[in-house]
Formats: sequence, C-alpha cells, structure tokens
Amino acid sequence: MANGFGTLFIGVSGLQSSQNALNTTANNLANVDTTGYVRQQVLFTDRNYVTFNETTAVSKQQSGLGVYIGDVIHSRDVFLDRSYRTESGRQAFYAATYEATNEVETYFQEMEGQAFQDALEDFWTSFQELYKTPDDSVSQNLVVQKAQLFVSRANAVYSGLQSYQYNINTQISDNIDQVNKLGDTIQDLNLQIMKVEAGGIETAMTLRDARDQALDELSSLVDISYNETADGIVKVSIEGTEFIDESRCYHIEKKTDKLTGFITPYWGYLSDVNKGKYVNVFDFGSRDISTENKNDMGELKALVLARGDHIANYTDIEGLDQDTYNDSTGMSVMLRAEAQLDQMIHGIVTALNDVLCPNVTAEDTIKNLTNGAATTLDVTLADGSTVTLNANTKILDADNCATGSDKQLPPQELFSRIGTERYTKATYTYQPVDENGNPKVDANGNPVTETKEIYIYNEEDPNDTTKQYTLQSLSVNEALVIDETLLPHLCQNGDVDYALAAKLAGVWDEERLTLNPNDTKACSFKDYYKDMIGEMATYGNVYNSTATSLTGTVASVDNQRQQVIGVSSDEELTYMIKYQNAYNAASRFINVVNEMIEHLLTQLG
Repeated sequence: MANGFGTLFIGVSGLQSSQNALNTTANNLANVDTTGYVRQQVLFTDRNYVTFNETTAVSKQQSGLGVYIGDVIHSRDVFLDRSYRTESGRQAFYAATYEATNEVETYFQEMEGQAFQDALEDFWTSFQELYKTPDDSVSQNLVVQKAQLFVSRANAVYSGLQSYQYNINTQISDNIDQVNKLGDTIQDLNLQIMKVEAGGIETAMTLRDARDQALDELSSLVDISYNETADGIVKVSIEGTEFIDESRCYHIEKKTDKLTGFITPYWGYLSDVNKGKYVNVFDFGSRDISTENKNDMGELKALVLARGDHIANYTDIEGLDQDTYNDSTGMSVMLRAEAQLDQMIHGIVTALNDVLCPNVTAEDTIKNLTNGAATTLDVTLADGSTVTLNANTKILDADNCATGSDKQLPPQELFSRIGTERYTKATYTYQPVDENGNPKVDANGNPVTETKEIYIYNEEDPNDTTKQYTLQSLSVNEALVIDETLLPHLCQNGDVDYALAAKLAGVWDEERLTLNPNDTKACSFKDYYKDMIGEMATYGNVYNSTATSLTGTVASVDNQRQQVIGVSSDEELTYMIKYQNAYNAASRFINVVNEMIEHLLTQLG
C-alpha cells in the first residue's frame, strides 16, 4: 500500500509540474507584444531517488519520487545583449552627428539657392559695373545696396546656425535628464530585484526585464559598461566613470556657460564647484573619436561634440596649425560651419576695405619724420594722450589712397565694425629739413615746425568681437548708406581712380584663402564657397552611410537577440500542446493508480 500511495504522489508531481509549465507558457503568450518582455523557459528536474539496495551488482534498485520545476529562466544571451548595446550606441552617435550635418547642409543649400548665392553674385556684379564708371553715383549706390544685402543674407545664415546650436543645447539638456532618470530607474530596480531574490527561491523576472530595457535605452544615449554582482545588482559606468553602484546613482550635473548658455555635462560627485574644478563627462582631448579607439558611442557625446563649446568665427580657423584645428574646430560640425562661413565673409570684407583704405607700416614714415634718427615715433591723439608707433604699426597710406567726393582723409571703408573706427587720428609736430638736410628756418632765422596727421589702423583683436570684421559685429558703413558718393573713387589730384576700380573688381579672382589647415590649396572667394559646400556634403555622406550601415547592424543583432528572447506564438503553442498532453498523461496515470488501490482495498481488504 505504501508503494501504491507513493506512486500516486509521483503522478501528482507530474500533474502539478505540467500545470505550472502551462501557466508559464500562457504568460509568454499573453506578453507576445509586450515591449521588453523576455520569454520564460521551464526547466524540469528529477525529485530525489529512494535507494533500496546499494550492494547489488546490477543496479542500485532506486525508485524515483517524480518531477518538479527546477527553475523558470530568462532566455537571454549576454553576448548578444552587449553587442546590441554597443552597436546601438555607435548608431546613435553617427545618426545624431548626421542630423546636425544635414541641418547645416540645409542652411548652405539656402545659401546656394535663392538667398546667399544670389546676394554673393549680385555683390560681385556691382563691382563689375563700378569698374566701368567709378564716378557714377548710380554704380556707387549699387555697390552700397548690394553690400547691405550681402551682409544681411550672410547674417541670416549665421544666425540660423547659431539657432540650431541652441536647439542642440536643448537636446543635450534633455538627454542628461533622461540619462539620470534611467539611472534612478536601474538603481531602484536593483534594490527591488535584490529583495525578491534574497531568499534564493524566486527570480524577479518582470523586474529584470524592466532593467534590461532601461540598459538598452541608456546604451543609446551614452557609452556604458556594466556587470552584475552575485546578489543581482547591476553596476554601470559611463565613459569609464562609475554611474551606478550598490548604494546609489551618481547623477550627471549641468554646467551652464554664462556667456553662451551652453550646457556641459560633468560629474558632480568628483568635482569641486566652489573651487571651480569640474570633471567633465567627456574628454575630447585625450584621444581622437573613432571606431578604432572604441569611443564613438552615445547620442549625448555626439550632440556635445556637434554643438561645440562656443559660437565660432574666422579666428577659429585663421592661423591654426593642422593638429590644433583638428583637435578643436575641426571636431565640431557647428563650429566648423560657422568658422568657415565667417572666414569667407571676413576675407571678402577685409580684402575690399584694404583696397579702398590701403595700409602701410609706419617704418618709412618714422624714418622720414625723424630723419632716420629713430625707430619709434611718439604721436599725440585727439584727447591729448600719447602713443608710440613702431616700425610694424599699420597706418593709412595717406600719400597713395583714393578719396570720396568730399576729398577728405581718411577715406571711407565699405564695411565697418560696430563700435570700432577703422583709424585713430594722431598728429606729430616736427621740424622739416631742406634739400641739403638742414633744418628749415623762416626769414628771421627761427626754426620752422610742421604738423603731420597720421591715421593709425585699429587692428583686429582676436579676443574682442567688436574689434573684428566678423558677422557678429559687421555692418555697411553708415556714412556710405547716407551718401554713396563718399565711396573712394578719386585720386588726390581730383582724377577718377580707374586703377582702384580695377583692383576692386579683381579681388574676387585672387586666391587668398584656404578652406582649413588640412587644405593647403589657396582659392578665390568663388572657389572657396564651392569647396565649403563640397566639404560639408562629403562629411554628410560619410556620417549618413556610417549611420545607415550601423542601423543594419543593430537590426541584424536585434533579430538574433529576438530569436532568443522573443516570444514566438507558434513555438509557445507547441509547448502548450506538449504540456497539456503531459498533464493528461499524468491525470490518466493517477486514475490508473487510483483504480488499482481501490481494487486492492475492496477485493483484498
């Protein structure tokens, strides 16, 4: 009888195990479309065996006690998970970079289409007309009008680029918030999972699914590395710095630049804000961003890199060597676009101004005024203060420059810096000499003195935009807007200066600029514009093809992953039929044992 009831227990174990397996299968089917759900698999395990005789040579004469569910496990492949998160991070990096490049291309296409390109061509044409009749007020007025349109169109594009920079800045702020939110979610799930699994009996399936989903999302935003401890805690690092440990999530903080409002992510727990010491999340100076260095991952990094840390102008290209440029302006989509556009505008503006208002060094002037006795010259400004000129100081070439209809010096420049005059007027009193080199005297033998006016060129200051010919502080000379005849066009003897008009028309074809320090070929303003558009298109194609290729890679890895973690309704229905048949078989087994026991009790009792 004991063996009979024991056999009944074996049947019950099969009945219970099949029922629980059916429940697991039903749960999988119910969540077939649930985002982040990982299918669960049942592992059956033998119950303990009872040994009747260990001395027999044939067998140990063991009797099994049935079956039970040893575990219900997640169907995950940790290697596919890591591969998916790595490729997802890279794809997000290049997709965000391409989006910024594409936006810049949109502005440049506007330039090439109806806005800036037409303004540039019209501005060039106005100088061709001036070349024909330099003294015609209509031609002069045309130059001034087209100059205004040229500056207006250029400013519109430049302002559009700045606006998009601030758009990216907003995305950066949102991404930081999302990273911190996901970090808090993972930390909270860590604690819940640890509580559930602390007894070693239950596995927190749903909580683990949610945590893995959060890790997937986090990997697309930042470059993460992670590992799971023995008690079920997942520790996460971002860019090699600890983000989540056993006890807390260390938030990424935001440092806001007072001048631009640009946000820089930094580690608050590693920084000393009171002393102005910040540990930034991203270090762009240590290594080049590349696949080989395995640091081209995360949308947040791409956005910070694309936006740059300031609003760029021509000084971010001019005078830089190749390495310095590639490690600064050349790394950023927005800085590169702004700097190249402003360099073109700066080149055109200064080239035209230098023809209208030519400069020379003060070396010859100092020699002439001091009879070669000095290398410097002290001159007096209008306010009575004194400044010292040296041989390299730039001054107006007053003897050879042209003038406008007022015949006044200094002549009017076409483009002005807001708040900064082109020249500062100074005077120098000296004693002239005669043809023999002797000091001149009057009829009474008294020394003769003369006063010479000198116009000191106010140099551009790389640290002050108000003293630069940059789109941030550029306008057409207001004096010329009021009276276009003040545009220099006359020789100082009153003749029309046709040579000046020819120089102005020829400026456009002179090879003055290089696109960046990586390109050593000098080009004209027209070719510079084409090269600028071409380079941007090339970058766009590279980023787009890389992002597209990685999109395919991510999809391929995810397909492989879904074959492991995804729920297949056909497969689950197959399991359901198998477990249902097992349940029915166990039920029939119990019925047979029950009838046998009943027979023994009624017939033999």
